[in-house]
Amino acid sequence: MKALVAYSSRTNNTQTIGELIAEGIRSSGIEVDTVSVFNIEKVEDLERYDALAFGSATEGEDIMWGMGKMLKLAETANLKGKVGGAFGAYGWSGEAPEKIYDSMKNTFGMDMVRSFLKLKPEEIEDNKEEAQAYGREIARKMTK
Repeated sequence: MKALVAYSSRTNNTQTIGELIAEGIRSSGIEVDTVSVFNIEKVEDLERYDALAFGSATEGEDIMWGMGKMLKLAETANLKGKVGGAFGAYGWSGEAPEKIYDSMKNTFGMDMVRSFLKLKPEEIEDNKEEAQAYGREIARKMTK
């Protein structure tokens, strides 16, 4: 089994959250790749994983452009039934993780964890365990 954590990050905060989620997945004995969305170029880059966690910072009450482009590609991939999670950093409103979560669940038909994870940059350090626990939740769902 293998998981993918893909992120779109402007100031590295969403990347940091993604790396913490990956640590949680890895601590459960599951191999995980953590990559920028700009490294995902074809549907095979998504379909080869058993679980996928997508993260984007919120920019102007929306997901970042790079994540939006990758989600369009994901619409053409066969992700139905795969385990999924969504996350992101935000400064004010924080809509991106919820929008990603909804797309993964309702458009892609993925088997999502309980909810999305969003943290403000100043909360990341104090919430490392929460992000790692989110990764462990993804791993548990993969092994059911």
